[in-house]
Amino acid sequence: MNKKKVPSMVKDQQLIKKRREQMVKGAVNLFKEKGFHRTTTREIAKESGFSIGTLYEYIGSKEDVLYLVCDAIYEEVRDRLKQYLEMEDTSGIDRLKLAIASYFKVIDEMQDEVLVMYQEAKSLPKEALPYVLQKEIEMTVMIEKIIKDCVEAKLLNLSEQETKMLAHNILVQGHMWTFRRWALQKLYTIEEYTEIQLKQMLLGIVQNEEDR
Repeated sequence: MNKKKVPSMVKDQQLIKKRREQMVKGAVNLFKEKGFHRTTTREIAKESGFSIGTLYEYIGSKEDVLYLVCDAIYEEVRDRLKQYLEMEDTSGIDRLKLAIASYFKVIDEMQDEVLVMYQEAKSLPKEALPYVLQKEIEMTVMIEKIIKDCVEAKLLNLSEQETKMLAHNILVQGHMWTFRRWALQKLYTIEEYTEIQLKQMLLGIVQNEEDR
């Protein structure tokens, strides 16, 4: 799946990267507060710290900003998750638990960005949406691979379908921390939420293996 090419009148790649990072940060704040459709490009420019003319030197449309937001968030979530997983030398079920806990931690750290992305991704241009959705699949595959390692080590007895479903469930449970934060975050810390989710998602599976 090819990455969408966002037009820019500027050739300096470092400057493009810097300005677009400013745009993403400014746009997330506005989209969270007002939504994509009610936010103007002029407001995005102001929130980003430059003029509307400068904004259009780095993008072609407001939809380009939304695409950059979604792309940047997925990249950041993936990179942080990989970083957390590389910090500890674990294997088997312990590595799966670490992956889940690390993923939930990343979502907690980036909950505003994740919430904006899922609320507004539907407004992406149709040519850009498949690429962004593919990023979601790649995140799921990262988790799925760790589950498969447990299956291959005979620590879990899951079919391919069950493995894929568990990976998707883990991703959705992470998202739920943001979608229902108005309720969940009044009841639990992220550590408590993670512990309960781990117990509900994995304890039954592991227990079944012990009973075989």
